[in-house]
Amino acid sequence: MEKVTLGPMPYMSVMPTVLVGANVNGKPNYMTAAWATVACMAPPMVCVAINKGRYTLKGIRENKTFSLNIPSVNQVVETDHCGLVSGTSTDKSEVFRSYYGKLKTAPLAEECPVAIECTVFRSVDCGSHELYIGEVVEIHADAACVTDGKIDTEKIDPIIYAQYSYFSVGKQVASAFSAGKKYRKKE
Repeated sequence: MEKVTLGPMPYMSVMPTVLVGANVNGKPNYMTAAWATVACMAPPMVCVAINKGRYTLKGIRENKTFSLNIPSVNQVVETDHCGLVSGTSTDKSEVFRSYYGKLKTAPLAEECPVAIECTVFRSVDCGSHELYIGEVVEIHADAACVTDGKIDTEKIDPIIYAQYSYFSVGKQVASAFSAGKKYRKKE
């Protein structure tokens, strides 16, 4: 199979779309990000890269807390809006209904099926972006999106970002840590 080189692009082909929540000057603010992932399992940590010019950084630095909210595809308009406008010129506090969990300073978007409360563990200067590693304090999930005590991806129907577009998740194709057991070396 022929491969082509694309240069040093920092793009993964598929990324989750999240809303980063932070209180800025005592008011909830949400910004859209696609540069978020799990950073560590023990202790549980997540990370998100945020452009240094973003208004949300002010609140993360001020409170040392943030939230990652996972919107569903039916919230794509509101989610994209939060990435198109800046909190410096637009009040985004009412785009989503905010509530607070254990931290009291990381706004959680009520409409999002999953919200993750985090304290800042570390920040790393990555040039144009600041990478925030957050220790997960609590995960809040809509009961309707939980199956057998675990978050059900199909029920969340999260927004996936790829190639400057939004997508939904397809059907499950196999069970992780299980499908590979069927592998047999080709002779």
